[in-house]
Amino acid sequence: MRVDRLDYEKVTITIEADKRNNIQDCLRNISMPKENRIENFPISFFSVILGLAGLTIAFQKAEHVLNLPVSLSSYLLFFTGFSFLFITTLYLTKVRKYLSKVKKEFNHPVKVVFFSTFSISLLLLSIASLDFNVLLSKYLWISGSLLHLAFAVITMSVWIQHTKFNIEHINAAWFIPIVGNILVPIAGTAHFPHEISWFFFSIGLVFWLVFLVIFFYRIIFHHPMAERLLPTFFILIAPPAVGFIAYVKLTGNIDIFSRILYYFAMYLVILLIAQAKMFW
Repeated sequence: MRVDRLDYEKVTITIEADKRNNIQDCLRNISMPKENRIENFPISFFSVILGLAGLTIAFQKAEHVLNLPVSLSSYLLFFTGFSFLFITTLYLTKVRKYLSKVKKEFNHPVKVVFFSTFSISLLLLSIASLDFNVLLSKYLWISGSLLHLAFAVITMSVWIQHTKFNIEHINAAWFIPIVGNILVPIAGTAHFPHEISWFFFSIGLVFWLVFLVIFFYRIIFHHPMAERLLPTFFILIAPPAVGFIAYVKLTGNIDIFSRILYYFAMYLVILLIAQAKMFW
């Protein structure tokens, strides 16, 4: 009986110790949630701004075309701007406190492309604010264009000099750093001579064709893309669709080439709808 009682006491002590350890772990997690969230805050969060800014621009155009009496786009613009400042503040905090984590993200074969979403956010905000405040739009365009050119050169240099990438790392997000230059003329034609916008447009257009071939080679002849990356397929629509708008801004008319861009974008929409089962 005494042995049984001793065993019972040992089990009780062990359980109580486990409870204390679990409580301490919980308290430790509760006491440092903000630090953990900042440390693991991803650069890809700037993609949220791309969606919000695109929605704002869509509402602006709808209000103009449909002559709507209510201007929701103004509220969306302020919300998008506030969201951009909030996300930027969080990520700058991460840069200041956890620089090693930022470097690790930049050296990641997939995450590195999302650094360009910061400069694309500036360019989209420049487009969205063009009718609201021309001067603000101009400064956003200058900073966004210069940063995106820098990101394009740096990212391309990383790819050229790489020692760790393979074909499975490629996904549609790889279009963002280089092909994103095709976005520049949409607001750029309103601020500076067209030749500057032609420079950016040429970079985006040529590399779009290059990366489009590489991307389809990857998805046809290699292993299927990871499930978490499947939404990046919708990025395929952006280059020809945005390229159409940029080209019309540069030339001032709709010609044969602009029609090719527009209808190819339409085909990609149909193609992705046909793959609906892949996204569920």
